[in-house]
Amino acid sequence: MDISNLIQTVLIYALPVVFAITVHEAAHGYVARHFGDNTAWMLGRLTLNPLKHIDPIGTIAMPILLYFATSGAFLFGYAKPVPVDTRRFKHPRRDMMWVALAGPASNFLQALLWALVLVLLSVLGVQERFFLAMAQAGILVNLVMWAFNLFPLPPLDGGRVLAGVLPSGQAQYWLARIEPFGFFIVMGLVIAGIVGSYWLRPLMDIGYAAINFLLSPLLALLR
Repeated sequence: MDISNLIQTVLIYALPVVFAITVHEAAHGYVARHFGDNTAWMLGRLTLNPLKHIDPIGTIAMPILLYFATSGAFLFGYAKPVPVDTRRFKHPRRDMMWVALAGPASNFLQALLWALVLVLLSVLGVQERFFLAMAQAGILVNLVMWAFNLFPLPPLDGGRVLAGVLPSGQAQYWLARIEPFGFFIVMGLVIAGIVGSYWLRPLMDIGYAAINFLLSPLLALLR
């Protein structure tokens, strides 16, 4: 493995990944507080300080280990989840759904902002590969987080959203039953290629198309 390329890749992705994880988790906390739950704030997690959200195993050790084990073909990581106490919500199911959506929504917004940075770099005539690659990495990382976290299985955010829209009864009962095993089920589906082929790629294509559409008026003005 080329160490110099590895170091360059780490430097390119470091800032986008840190921002993506930090803002994602903070967004959960801010929306939870809006609906009446101050748990994250009381525990010091309602912050944009990345050190408060980084998990030594999930954010650092696991991605590095997987990078070397698979030669960069497969990466996965996670941050420390922001604690949320649904008992403090007036409408627990509905409010938790919005709290869950806040994380992926923050990632899509960040992808859009990185795309805007990429456009501005082009307009300013910046040819430095490092900055262009970082902006492209910012778009990619955030769209991956946006799409992956929307997968409708707990403990992912999409599973929380699904719990909020399903009618009370048997469906929610079975969703709660599989939640303790959800992480392992998701990992199995990822390794089998099901999540990538049938969820991530299609949703990311939609994400890229949406960003192009949202930026099209600006691009038309700059031509």
